[in-house]
Parts: sequence; structure tokens; C-alpha cells
Amino acid sequence: MDGLTISVDFADFPQKHTCEGADISPRITIGGLDASSLAVMVFNPSMRTGFSYCAWLIWDMPAIDVIPEGIPQGKSIKEPISALQGKNDAGVYGYTGPCPLPGQTCRYLFRVYGLDDFLGIPPGSEKGVLQGALHDHTVQYGETEAYAARKVA
Repeated sequence: MDGLTISVDFADFPQKHTCEGADISPRITIGGLDASSLAVMVFNPSMRTGFSYCAWLIWDMPAIDVIPEGIPQGKSIKEPISALQGKNDAGVYGYTGPCPLPGQTCRYLFRVYGLDDFLGIPPGSEKGVLQGALHDHTVQYGETEAYAARKVA
């Protein structure tokens, strides 16, 4: 499997991408892409409730080098790109940013999958459905991480 080079524009989340700001999805830059479509899963592995906390599920995106900032919430997105989104662990169809407790720091993993085709799973699917569909279609993979901290009031 070929690797992807993944980056976001920060190592520490700016407020606009967190629950204390506008809670908008960050821009994700992808290098070495040679696939037909993309899927992204964003997790907070620090938050253990049996499994890592899933903050964003998005798939059936065109194979583009930059996923733009500010993807709106909703099951089926047409602008700024075409994509389908799943239900995250907050019960939201789309991105929800970090919201650590005061005095805590959390780590978010951005996992990007280059796929051989569109997945064809229904919009609004949960992470288990997406993970199952990714199994047979992933031809490239890459990840990066970023941290969010919340000061004690």
C-alpha cells in the first residue's frame, strides 16, 4: 500500500477549530495521492470509552490534494466539495472539534484513506460501517496528528 503525506495547518488546534471557537473543520493537505476517491476519519485516542472518540467521518470525496476548511455539517455535502458524512460520537453528521476539560490536553488523529472507488455506503453511516467498507477499497493511507489544550479558568 502506498503512503500518503498528510498535514493540517497547525500542531496545536487554533480556537476556530474547537468547541470554544467556530468548531469548523480544518484544511487537510494530502501529498502523493494516486487514488479514485478519499475518506477521512478523525479520532481522539485519548478519550477512552471502550473505543477512541470519533470526531469526523467523511467519504466519497473526489481525489483532491486539499480538503478545504469549513466543510458544513450534514449527511450529504455538495459545496465546497461533494462528499458524504457519517454520524460521529457526538451524534453529529460532520466535524466536531476538540473540547478537552479545563487543564487537559487531547490528541486528534487525522486518518486519510485513498480509495480505488467510491464506497457507496449510505450517508449518515456510523464508524463501523465505514471501517468495514474501507477494508476492501483502501489503496493508500496516511495520518497526522494535532493537539488541543484547554486552560484552567
